[in-house]
Parts: sequence; structure tokens; C-alpha cells
Amino acid sequence: MSTPVDPHSEADDWLGSFETHRVTNQVPPSDGRNLFDGDPILIAMLEELLEPETEDDLYRAGAYWGSADARDIARLANEHTPVLRTHDRSGRRLDVVEFHPAYPALMSRSVAAGLHASIWEEPEGTAGTQHRLRAARLYLTAQTECGHLCPLTMTNASLAALATSADLFEDWLPAVCARRYDYRFMPVGEKAGATLGMGMTEKQGGTDVRANRTVAEWSAADEAYRLIGHKWFLSAPMSDGFLVLAQASEGLSCFLVPRWRPDGTLNAIQFQRLKDKLGNRSNASAEAEFLGASGFLVGQEGRGLRTILEMVTLTRLDCAVASAGLMRSAVVEAVHHARYRSVFDKTLIEQPLMQRVLADMALDAAGAIALAMRLAEAFDKAADDDLEQTYARLITPVAKYWICKSAPRLAYEAMECIGGNGYVEESMMPRLYREAPVNAIWEGSGNVMCLDVMRVAQRMPDAIEEVLADIAGELGASVETEVGALRTALTGGEPDEASLRGHTERLALLAAAAALKRHAPRVVSDAFVSARIHAPWRASYGTLDTRYDASALIDFIVPDH
Repeated sequence: MSTPVDPHSEADDWLGSFETHRVTNQVPPSDGRNLFDGDPILIAMLEELLEPETEDDLYRAGAYWGSADARDIARLANEHTPVLRTHDRSGRRLDVVEFHPAYPALMSRSVAAGLHASIWEEPEGTAGTQHRLRAARLYLTAQTECGHLCPLTMTNASLAALATSADLFEDWLPAVCARRYDYRFMPVGEKAGATLGMGMTEKQGGTDVRANRTVAEWSAADEAYRLIGHKWFLSAPMSDGFLVLAQASEGLSCFLVPRWRPDGTLNAIQFQRLKDKLGNRSNASAEAEFLGASGFLVGQEGRGLRTILEMVTLTRLDCAVASAGLMRSAVVEAVHHARYRSVFDKTLIEQPLMQRVLADMALDAAGAIALAMRLAEAFDKAADDDLEQTYARLITPVAKYWICKSAPRLAYEAMECIGGNGYVEESMMPRLYREAPVNAIWEGSGNVMCLDVMRVAQRMPDAIEEVLADIAGELGASVETEVGALRTALTGGEPDEASLRGHTERLALLAAAAALKRHAPRVVSDAFVSARIHAPWRASYGTLDTRYDASALIDFIVPDH
């Protein structure tokens, strides 16, 4: 009997001489990088604050948020998005937002780090540093996951509004400052910690909150107001309470609306649906109905806009800081890829065109964190320094405008640098790209920021003069022409509203350049001044003047650790 012939044997012998999937020229994972230790611009901006304990804390934060574990948790929180559970099994209304365990893991770490309320604490020796230290932690966290920062920002800013009502502030501060994230659905008095959200926007108004139709009527029986109306966007619906704008007898007013009434019953708030958003996927945003919900007046009736202004200054700072973190993350990913990927027998980082693109991007990322931290410094010093108070008032909308608008185009360019691998979901680049636009949209769009700059120019012309003089003092004669032109545009009569975007961007670039001049080496600050202030407008990255050493810029801003 003859031996059967295997029909595949000859083919197997032939294929055995080939390796069909030998992986070469692929970039190793970028995780395992310490986000603090590898960021010389951030370290320079914090130089005067870096006592050993503080530095160790930021080092640990940088190590965690740069780790593979943190990235995996961030990925899971964004892949498994929040779900609205409107009823229990018996048909009783619940309106609970449920999350994958990754989300409370993120929240627990960030609440423990004080991102939600550390500026309201008063530990010994922290006076005049709280905003910068919190901003640094927020910036490091944003490089890995931005979505969960929304309730942290809302909580931090809401306390500024509650501070106008001493009783409410005292009632809520201990739970908020407990540094424990407790996601259980129960009255705040039974929880280990609390967070706060906001409900401002309605269908018919959007930015124009004066058009809001939600009404609040005093109820003597409840010893509270009853709110009836709809909110098109309710931020962080999983929170324990919300700051809500509604029309009271004296006009638009601000109210604290808790999820649970003081008597332990569920408040009359119903969620219609969760928003299906482009990005910010880990975080929930809801449409909400107030069906006679109990609310407590924050501040005075008819002064709701003034009350929320106490909040938006803080939320706008956070938007700028978080966008700076996102920009940093995108640049780091692009540079890491370029250092390991070879094309035409050279690494990408050695290719002149790619060098220019990466260096150009790195300059924007450096300018963004320098400006954001300089603004946080002004917040720290505003109580004791009139110039710093003025700087904070003027530069808050300026920084939010420029940094938040810079993030999407930088994220796109970084994705292109990485190529096809940057376009697939296994990379973190698509998530960064989807996340990038949101900070420019909420807490006041770009045009709203520009109009706020005009408002300062009209009401506080001396503020413009003082800030521009401070910037000119840092940058010297090289920007005299630019500073003079901007001074004339903003203070030489009523500003031209149609030109405000250009004026706001130029002010942002000058302020960022001044911050870099004070803290960064000349290889960075001189290049920024040349490329962003003296050079003509550019449509894309990669047009940096060849006088500047692109390789040196990259190696300083994004060192190869």
C-alpha cells in the first residue's frame, strides 16, 4: 500500500523559505514616559514652587498619567460610553447615568489629587500657589484623558458661585472637599464625597442665556424655589447637584438644584437622553426636564449672570489648561513616532521637512502651556497685586480663545505625522482629535471670548495699557511695533468688532511670547517671537524659518527620555 501524498507538503516547503509577517520599522509604544519629568517648559513655569514635596507629587502624577495602565483605563472609559437608565425594574423613575468601571477609576484618582476643589482648601504653606499647582495636575491628566475633567471643572467653578451664599457654601464644602469620589446614587449627606454640575443652556438661547425660559417660583411650603423648564445641555448629569439658571420674579437668577431634596426624596429632575457627542465620549451630557424641582437661590434674585461670571473665569482657565495638555500629548506622540519610524533610509525625525513640522508644532505646544501657567500665576497673585488681577481679567478670554482654537489643528497635524497608524482607533490620536474642539465650544465660543476682550477694552482701557506695558517690558524693542498697533486698535476709540479675532490672537501670541521669554531658553522664545509675531500668517505647520535649529527645538521641548 502506497503512502498518501500530502497535497500541501510541497507548498509548505516552498512557503517555509519566506517570512510573511516579520515586523520591522514599527514604532514601540510611547507609554511609560513621565509626563512631568519630560516637560521642561512646565518645569520652568513652576520653578519657584518646586519644593521637594511638591516636585515629588508632580513626578508621581506624571509617572501615572504616562503609564500603560492609565492609557488602558482612559481607552476603556471612552470605548464604553455612559448609559442612561431612566427607570428601575418596577417602573419607578430613576434617571441614573451608569458608567463602565474605568470612569469612576479615573474620577477617584483625580478627586484624590484635588482637581475638583484643591483651590478651596487651605493647607499650610499653599497660599499663592493653589491655582498653578492644580493647573499643573490638570494639564498632566488631560494628556491622557480629558472627558472626566468636565465634572471636576464644574465642581471647582461651582464653589465660586456658592461662595456668594454662605449657608449653601458651608453646607456643601465639606462633602466636595473630602477628596473621595462616591458615585453611589443617594443623598449627599450619606455620601463620602460630592460633585457638582451645571445647567445653563436652553434650546432657544444657547449663548444668550437671557433668553432662558426655565422659571423659578418661591414655595413657602418647601422653603425652596420650584423650577419648571428644560435644559438642552446639562453638564455632568451624574453629579449630586447642579447650578441652574432660571427666571425668577426679579429676573434671571442662579439656583442650586440637588438630586435629592433635604427630606431625602428624589428631586423632580428627569433626563430625556444623553447627548451623542463627537468626542468627550467618556463624559455624560444630558437633556433635562425640571418638573417643579426644588432649588435654592445662589446669590441674589436677578443677579444670575453676575453669579455665573464667578464661575466661568475658572472654567475658562481650565479649558485653556486642558487644551494645552491635549496639544502636548499630540506633539509627544508625533515626535515619538518620528524618532523611531524610518523612511527612505532615515528616521522621520532626520527628514528636514518633518523636522520643520514637528518644531513648529512644538512651539505652539510650548506657547500654550507657558500662557496657561502664566494665567494661573495671575490667579494666584490677583488678591495682592492689581496688575495680576488685571492680567487675569483680560488674558482669561484671550488664552481660552487661542489655546483652545490651536488644539484641533495641531491634533490633526500630529495625526498626519503619524500617518495611517495615527488614523486607526488603536492609536490614541483619533480620541485626541475628536476631543480637541470641545474646549473652544463650551464655556463661551471663540466669538464670545473676543467680545469679552472688547468689553474689557471699553470698560477698563487702563487694563489694556497695563498688560501691554508688562508684555512689552518682557519682550523689549523687538515687538514695539506690534504692541503699539494692538494698543491703538483696542484703546484708540471703540474697537472694530469685525477685527476682534485678529486682535485677540495677536494679544495671545504676545502674552505667550512674554511668558516664554521669562521662563524658557532663547532657542525657544526667540523662535516663537520670530515665527508667531514677526512672520506673516501661515496656513499650515512646517513654515518655520530655517534660521532656527529645528532639531534643537524639538530636543528641548520634547526630550528623548
